[in-house]
Amino acid sequence: MILIADCGSTKTDWVLLNEGKTVSRIKTQGLNPTQQSSNDIYELLTQELSGKIESGTPSVIHFYGAGCAYDSANERMREALGGVFTTEDININSDLLAAARALCGHEEGIACILGTGSNSCLFDGEKIIENTPSLGYILGDEGSGAHLGKQLVSDCLKKQLSPALCEKFLEKYNLNIATILESVYRMPMPNRFLASFTPFLVENRKNAEIRNLLKYCFTQFFQRNTMIYRHSWLPIHIIGGVGVAFAEEIKETAESLGLYIGNIVSSPMTGLINYHK
Repeated sequence: MILIADCGSTKTDWVLLNEGKTVSRIKTQGLNPTQQSSNDIYELLTQELSGKIESGTPSVIHFYGAGCAYDSANERMREALGGVFTTEDININSDLLAAARALCGHEEGIACILGTGSNSCLFDGEKIIENTPSLGYILGDEGSGAHLGKQLVSDCLKKQLSPALCEKFLEKYNLNIATILESVYRMPMPNRFLASFTPFLVENRKNAEIRNLLKYCFTQFFQRNTMIYRHSWLPIHIIGGVGVAFAEEIKETAESLGLYIGNIVSSPMTGLINYHK
């Protein structure tokens, strides 16, 4: 039995395989060991996986997660999983490696994540050989849902968008400057709060102001995260909800920069299942 987890900041997708065949598939809320303690993660897993996957069922666990790129964070996640399952063989890897394995297989390419957060890497067909650090929603995450939402909120409050569009946005979510600042600076998971405005951008994507906002954010992503690898001839593959939602705008932006977009998929799980078979 092999348990595979694809974990983002918003949700976690779990698949249990028995001799390569899917036994069960479960969705739980997202986890991030850079923002949550091992005890917090353990309690969440206990609540959400109780009765769905027995403690001793998986012989191997492959956990791919947002924030699982540093030893200290990985150890917190391993400790939490070790408390829930009796499994000794627990492998903690980054969500970026999940993207690279799922998208590139054994081929060279650039693998990217565009979801609540963003990341990218240069993959040689076996391992990640170069990575521009994500730096999170405050210092980085260009092109992500959090970045798009931050740009939208900032442009509205600083009157960079038309009054009609700003009013439409603020009314839709019942927001004002006080509630926004409270949610961003005092409430937990502000990245999720900012990313929650992605549907508004989807609904208004034909608006010229929104289209310009999207192009600006995706240009920032490519210029600051993928072009730095100086491998412009390689296909750029993308995983994540933002990538799927704005595939048209991403491809247009990439083309304007002389870049080539390969596959855009919502989740790496299908690729990971094939990889671990």
